[in-house]
Amino acid sequence: MHIRGAASVRHHGDWQTRAAMIRVTGIMSTPLSPLLAPLFSSAAMRAICDDASTLQYMLDFEAALARAEAASGVIPESAAAPIGNACKAEAFDLPALAEAATRAGNLAIPLVKNLTADVAKADATAARYVHWGATSQDVIDTATVLTLRAAIDALLADVDRAVAGFANLARQHRATAVVARTWLQHALPMPFGLKLAEYAAALHRSRQRLEKLRDTALVLQFGGAAGTLAALGDKGLIVAERLAHELNLPLPDAPWHTHRDRIAEAASVLAILAGTCGKIARDVSLMMQTDVGEAFEPAGAGRGGSSTMPHKRNPVASASALAAATMAPQLAATIFAAQVHDHERSAGPWHAEWPTLPTLMLVTSGALAAIVDIAEGLEVDTERMRANLDTTHGLIMAEAVTFALAEKIGKSDAHHLLEAASKTAVAKKTHLRDVLTADPRVTVHLDANRIAELFDPMSYQGAAQAMIDRLLASLGE
Repeated sequence: MHIRGAASVRHHGDWQTRAAMIRVTGIMSTPLSPLLAPLFSSAAMRAICDDASTLQYMLDFEAALARAEAASGVIPESAAAPIGNACKAEAFDLPALAEAATRAGNLAIPLVKNLTADVAKADATAARYVHWGATSQDVIDTATVLTLRAAIDALLADVDRAVAGFANLARQHRATAVVARTWLQHALPMPFGLKLAEYAAALHRSRQRLEKLRDTALVLQFGGAAGTLAALGDKGLIVAERLAHELNLPLPDAPWHTHRDRIAEAASVLAILAGTCGKIARDVSLMMQTDVGEAFEPAGAGRGGSSTMPHKRNPVASASALAAATMAPQLAATIFAAQVHDHERSAGPWHAEWPTLPTLMLVTSGALAAIVDIAEGLEVDTERMRANLDTTHGLIMAEAVTFALAEKIGKSDAHHLLEAASKTAVAKKTHLRDVLTADPRVTVHLDANRIAELFDPMSYQGAAQAMIDRLLASLGE
């Protein structure tokens, strides 16, 4: 059986190589529509989650199993090579396998049947030992783990780019004052660099989660029919150890067929990363509003335009990240619900993972790719930031004056005095500084120079600069 025009993906363990193969052959079939996939996923992740790669990971398991069993004396040494030689994704008809899977209940059953037939063409004896002692779930779950490993590597590469981009921006703008907004209202001034450093640090925390996940949760699945490896007699753990080594995966204490906590952990890590990307995208889309105009996604020909309004510059990367961040929690919730399996092997919950987890990987990659784009090309309008600080005619500095005055007359009296002065400034449409300078209750304690100093936004930033240093230091740079 074969796929026409496909090149071999056997042993292409890194996602960059698989992505290159996909670009050459055109093979691509992910849980997302081909028309929509580029909007919501990265090219690297589409290569990782495509059907040919999924099939090859399953075949990688079968080839590694044959080598491990031959080395352990479970099957003849002469059987390993014929089996391994047949484990090539391009030798299989994916549509036919998909159709057969609807009758078999999973993809592994028809795959093993066709693999056995292909091996038999070259070596009838070796064909007797295909899939020896394993079960369908061993194949599919291990392929899932291998897919997750490649997915994490691709995400880590993009996280690094985003973190570096925001860290560089944070250093550039640590002395750039911008409005800090609470409840979407002007609150206090803050260094824009603090906002950017927080983005970098949040993404870095997801990097740490991904690394931990890769090191501890991605383990071999190999248990045979009921998780006991009974078909391998007293060599079950010996084969398992060799198989884990062949696939460069940790060997768990026991198979985990119906204990899906590791998969659920992966889903949670992906959803958290998507959510962090969504938060950043939300901020950027709000800063791009015409009435705000403080920061913008990178510009480009045909980017962010409207089908009818030629003047528009829409936050397209932010929109993609926000859409992905909206989908990710619901996909993760499906994975969480799918933890509830029955006894030693389950029907139904396991099946729900198959389309859901790849989709979650795809949308998370899309959210992150959009944020990389923003981190590496954000356009900052410092003049507009300064102008927006003055929008409220000094009211944004009311707290600074309140606390300076509170040292003289107490916090309660100072608060009431500034509250009244703020109302006067609004009513008379004048600057709060002028109202305070004309009030003897204030000037008896604060002279005009001191009042002027208090209206410098960067004079009221508290520990913000130290926080920027701490956040940047947390990146390990």
